[in-house]
Amino acid sequence: MVSHAFIRDINNTYETFNSLKVCVIIPTYNNAATISAVIADVLRYTGNVIVVNDGSTDTTETLLQSITDITRVSYTLNRGKGFALRTGFKKAIALGFEYAITIDSDGQHFAKDLPAFINKLKESGPALIMGARNMDTAANVPGKSSFGNKFSNFWYKTETGIELPDTQTGYRLYPLAPIGQMKFFTRKYEFEIEVIVRLAWAGVKVISVPITVYYPPKEERISHFRPFKDFTRISIVNTVLVTICFFYIWPRNFFRRFYKNKNWKQELKQILLKPGESDARKAYSVAFGGFMGIVPIWGFQLLTGIPLAHLLKLNKTLFIIAANISIPPMIPFILFFSYKMGKPFMGSRAVDLSFNKQLTLEKMGQNLEQYIYGAFFLAIIVGVLFWILTFLFLKVRKLKKQSRA
Repeated sequence: MVSHAFIRDINNTYETFNSLKVCVIIPTYNNAATISAVIADVLRYTGNVIVVNDGSTDTTETLLQSITDITRVSYTLNRGKGFALRTGFKKAIALGFEYAITIDSDGQHFAKDLPAFINKLKESGPALIMGARNMDTAANVPGKSSFGNKFSNFWYKTETGIELPDTQTGYRLYPLAPIGQMKFFTRKYEFEIEVIVRLAWAGVKVISVPITVYYPPKEERISHFRPFKDFTRISIVNTVLVTICFFYIWPRNFFRRFYKNKNWKQELKQILLKPGESDARKAYSVAFGGFMGIVPIWGFQLLTGIPLAHLLKLNKTLFIIAANISIPPMIPFILFFSYKMGKPFMGSRAVDLSFNKQLTLEKMGQNLEQYIYGAFFLAIIVGVLFWILTFLFLKVRKLKKQSRA
């Protein structure tokens, strides 16, 4: 028997969904076995339901046509989960909704957690609210999901500075106003990374709320995630996002922060000099940044260097600043000296390039081996030089400070 309190809570939730202009978006692809039950559970809490059929080839479309209390968006070609979400967001905005909760159609998520998102929204105000799954206690959690979540959490913190317990959950509440002003470049699983990173960059508050999750036994599990292809796409997106951070977001945030802060000099010292850290570790952080800024893995220097700096327990701020040696104005000089230093390794095959006339893409391609040898050698020299200069600077600074005392 359903209690009066439960019915009252459901009615209150219905009213809150309407008053806050919140809808639920359910993207689906070939989930005919679960979609009807998922929709039925959601409809107990709200009638603001948008289902996006992402080109299903099973009986999903027939099932959806038999449900009258939903808004249905369908297309015949499977375009990917990200495209389905983007389509759902456009529809929600067109219908006048201000927030959208996304929930998966495979039965992993529970509609009973919808009030938790609503209550968090009322409590915290406009925000991106991420459902934090009980990964440590849930049964049948795939190993790749646990690893993938830790991997994603690390890169999200790198790209935004925000630490979240679960960045891979599909159960989220999105503010639609900022999304409506953005143009996205991804359309599959990697969209769920792009959108939360860019919302954080736009200044949207990001918080989380605990949710439950169900993983069916391995033999019953249906997943459309393609480990190699989708993980590669996700890695490429993270590389692009980190590169944007490196050249735009971090410098922008850095200057914004200190422009607004009257005590910016003291805060800058705290960030760069980190009083509790040894001079040697700071010197190693700067040296490693200089090394990684020159090694010939353009586009992957930060993607490789930041995890290594974290693993080696180096000062990541100093590492990133030192890695700026490879900013665009410095690149021609780095290339030129790399070729010069690679010359002794090539013997009779060595070429002597001039800075003004012969430093072209064509010449670089013809003499790539010489550049690679020289770049590694130059990176080592710069790393050693950076270590010595940083260590001496810190020691001299301490001596001057002691002499004044």
